[in-house]
Amino acid sequence: MASIPSKNVWIRRQQCPCGDWKCYVSYDGEGEETSVAAQLVKSERVSSEAMVAPYVGMVFKSDNDAFEYYGNFARKNGFSIRKERSRLSPQLGVYKRDFVCYRSGFAPAKKKPIGEHHRDRKSVRCGCDAKMYLSKEVSEGVAQWFVVQFSNVHNHELLEDDQVRLLPAYRKIHEADQERILLLSKAGFPIHRIVKVLELEKGIHGGQLPFLERDVRNFVQNRKKIVQEHDAMLNEKREIDTMELLEACKATKESDEAFVYDFTVDANDKVEHVAWSYGDSVNAYGMFGDVVYFDTTYYSITYGLLLGVWLGIDNHGRTIFFGCVLLQDEASRSFAWALQTFIRFMRGAFPQTILTDLDPGLRDAIRSELPGTKHIISRWNILSKVSSWFSLPLGSRYAEFKSEFDLLYSVESSEDFEIRWDQMVSMFGLVSDKHINLLFSFREYWVPSYIRGYLLAQMATSAYFKAVDTFLKGIFSAQMCLRSFFEQVGISANFQNHEHQVMQYLQVKTNIPIEEHAQSILTPFAFNALQHELVLAMQYAASEMADGSYLIHHFKKMDGERLVMWIADSEQIHCSCKEFESSGLLCRHALRVFIIKNYFQLPDKYYLSRWRRESSLGLGGGHGIESSDGDWFHEYQRLTEALFAESSITKERSEHVRRELMKEITRLLNDIRRMPESEGIAAMDLTESLNG
Repeated sequence: MASIPSKNVWIRRQQCPCGDWKCYVSYDGEGEETSVAAQLVKSERVSSEAMVAPYVGMVFKSDNDAFEYYGNFARKNGFSIRKERSRLSPQLGVYKRDFVCYRSGFAPAKKKPIGEHHRDRKSVRCGCDAKMYLSKEVSEGVAQWFVVQFSNVHNHELLEDDQVRLLPAYRKIHEADQERILLLSKAGFPIHRIVKVLELEKGIHGGQLPFLERDVRNFVQNRKKIVQEHDAMLNEKREIDTMELLEACKATKESDEAFVYDFTVDANDKVEHVAWSYGDSVNAYGMFGDVVYFDTTYYSITYGLLLGVWLGIDNHGRTIFFGCVLLQDEASRSFAWALQTFIRFMRGAFPQTILTDLDPGLRDAIRSELPGTKHIISRWNILSKVSSWFSLPLGSRYAEFKSEFDLLYSVESSEDFEIRWDQMVSMFGLVSDKHINLLFSFREYWVPSYIRGYLLAQMATSAYFKAVDTFLKGIFSAQMCLRSFFEQVGISANFQNHEHQVMQYLQVKTNIPIEEHAQSILTPFAFNALQHELVLAMQYAASEMADGSYLIHHFKKMDGERLVMWIADSEQIHCSCKEFESSGLLCRHALRVFIIKNYFQLPDKYYLSRWRRESSLGLGGGHGIESSDGDWFHEYQRLTEALFAESSITKERSEHVRRELMKEITRLLNDIRRMPESEGIAAMDLTESLNG
């Protein structure tokens, strides 16, 4: 009988954006998903390196442990083993086990059928006497297995490492590989291509899999009927679970009018795509929807659905959830529907910038649906593929290539980039490489000289993407169905969007009036970033030019000058590094000019609302929860924000608030606990006391 996965399994998309079916992308740190067999081989290697030969008197907790140990020893020494005999008693159960070399004994003679051609396959058994016999003893209710006989004398040649792995005992297709083989077979891949795909995914050379092509063929043939049953059951499960997901969306909408969702159906009236978002997320987008990251790196093995998640960053540097979508496929039209739906959810407001993975179909959809939005592919998304694409082809030269590739991010102009690119491609013989050509065709989306000056709001950093990865893995806990997944998304999104900001004292480092003024306006996250630039500004020299502009350079470096244009009448400042346009916070070069101009505080326009303290999200009560006494709750939020803002100005204030707040909260909590739990009980108690 066919079986289906017991949980909703999510893995990273591995199909390469180059479009070649043979090419897959592996991700650093994703060994659990992409190289299970490699891990098993590694663990076997580690255990065998420290292994000693079995000996008489050696003790094991179970006969299975003993068999595994002897099997690892045998593999290391060029042979395999099998179970020979066992003896049973009413008191002890199985109390003796015999393990022998796979060439032990002799094959019984077989009679050839008369009149038929019969292939006479020679037996490998040659009477080898290598063995390990075990006996079980029970002491104080604890069973142990002892080696009572051991011999490692063989009457045949032992195999080398590259030969022993091909023995039938070691040619096992692990569960992760079985799932992959079945999926590829269902997609119509022939056996030899399935083997090639597995080799590419694991980053190994041909013939290095722990099984042979004929093992894959036998596995597929034996499972063909099961595959068909599995496919039918999976389709049925998907239909049922998708309908339950829509029921959950409908129920959430009834309890929370701010919740939004939509879906499409195909020609057979079956659900294709489903998208949803929450009222809190829509409100958060109103404040922080200038930059959006659309993550499409995960899909469900169980349902064959691609997950898209829209995320942002708030003024405290925290990842915020805007919405998500489940898509039938990765076609451009599917992405287009997802983007249309998201903008509709967000009340027609388009982001200034959208960050995505490298995906031609998604790029085309953004061009069509978000024509006024700048599309950017972050460095993190690019570098996650570079190793997978070039480490094997370049071999020992990969480290040198990686260094050259990293230097491209410091190139100032697009013209210089193209010159350096051509030099790098020629140096490493990659002129006709499909991945190099793909990266170059996408250069306007990821090369710094092309995207400099577009708002990123501190999102294109490794720290941000690590936070995103943590958030995504939080919603990929073991899920039995899509409804459970939907509920987990709601829980994680609610927690993420209402995570408490830790109260912290912001230490002044420069004692410049600009710093003290910024401290009272910006959130700790934004202030720390501006403070870092302000500290570095003191290391730069400024040379005024005839037109009133300034050339800014580091006191130790004669190159890397920045041009800062200053328009006094309107107090406008523009730096050639375009940091303010990118992060929304002034750079060290512009700050140096303000210091020279004897400014005690920055002009108000250089404190963007997205980084101000007053733009913080309120501590809402969760999805679908409304307070009947909303006025006092909003007043509580206002006072809390003011308290945190005022307390962070000095260390003394911070310590005083922390000390007194703990006292007051503890007192209030104790008072509440002494109060009756319900009005009905209180009235009844009062009546009883009066009657008494």
